[in-house]
Amino acid sequence: MSSAIPNDESASDSDLAAAVLAGDRSAVGRAITLVESTKPEHRHRAAALVEVLLPHTGDVERIGITGVPGVGKSTFIESLGLRLTEADHRVAVVAVDPSSSRSGGSILADKTRMTKLSVDDRAFVRPTPSAGTLGGVARATRESMLVLEAAGYDVIIVETVGVGQSETLVHSLVDVFLVLMLAGAGDEMQGIKKGVLELADLVAVNKADGDNLQRAELAAGDYRRALHLLAPQSPSWSTPVVTCSALTGEGLDELWALVQKHRRALEETGERHERRREQQLDWMRNMVRERLLDNLSADAAFAARNAELEAAVAAGKLSPSVAVDRLLES
Repeated sequence: MSSAIPNDESASDSDLAAAVLAGDRSAVGRAITLVESTKPEHRHRAAALVEVLLPHTGDVERIGITGVPGVGKSTFIESLGLRLTEADHRVAVVAVDPSSSRSGGSILADKTRMTKLSVDDRAFVRPTPSAGTLGGVARATRESMLVLEAAGYDVIIVETVGVGQSETLVHSLVDVFLVLMLAGAGDEMQGIKKGVLELADLVAVNKADGDNLQRAELAAGDYRRALHLLAPQSPSWSTPVVTCSALTGEGLDELWALVQKHRRALEETGERHERRREQQLDWMRNMVRERLLDNLSADAAFAARNAELEAAVAAGKLSPSVAVDRLLES
């Protein structure tokens, strides 16, 4: 689809919103760039844009995917995504890449790993830097998802950086939280934190093919037993554990069927709506904390006092808790 608006900043925000709603891929890219920007003037424009797009969002499947390093998240997402586009779904992938805490640089390699899905007309792959955000989810991931939903993508996949306690933030963004696991990596429970398992709606042991098939099935059994020891997060859903192969495609149709079954189960009880409602409130609360911190950091007097107290803490003259109390008092 050709660009409906000029490729410069003079294009009005209303034109940009209209082009996004028309499914213009170039406009979608520019809209996401706008919501990712940390510049104050861009933040106000992004908020206005999201407000226009919001009524056109909501009735989609939001899937969060995380997993241990080397589990093959990108290969899995590409295989699943291609199956979905073949079934006339429009699939968008927000792939959050790790940012350096020193330089702020990001690998942003997911688009090169998902070579086939990236060029699929019914798919949109957007690598985005995490920029050090807790949870491995980029600061503007929520807004990016809304832009993609408004553009007509009915399956939104968020790929997180990796697995850890902080990665569970993705759970506050999606309807289904899928955890990918590996077999044959020693003690199966060492590869994933208990907290992530407690949040999982689905668990899939990937690379269940060839000589690894039996090990994958044994690992799946281990995870089923482990999950029996955890309290289910929903009274209407028990987390299933399946095996799959992103390489051969085996098990992917079953996994997608489980995603649909999960949606029906939670819609019948109203839990899906309640989960979305809580996510909206979490979004607001997180933004309040971010904005307050940004405003404080921009205050010259606060910055000077902060630097003074940091020096005292670094020199061992003051404990961090006392320093924080004094900073807030000032």
